[in-house]
Amino acid sequence: MTTILEKGCKVIVSPAKNSESLLRDSQLEPYAGKIGTIADYYWIQPTGREKFFIYTVRLDGENKNIILHEDELRPFLK
Repeated sequence: MTTILEKGCKVIVSPAKNSESLLRDSQLEPYAGKIGTIADYYWIQPTGREKFFIYTVRLDGENKNIILHEDELRPFLK
């Protein structure tokens, strides 16, 4: 995903479907399909070339924040 999701945006937790993220996604399975709000975000640039965005998402109806990579989210469109 190249779109930066801003604070306050509604999103759906959507685990990535590539083989490199299977272990990471197994921990997200209980949250798949849940809606939340972007509480914060930041980026890392481990190789010096490409930026990766990491988001803190406050799940709707739950007293819980989860940390997600950019490829584990999609915008929630009503």
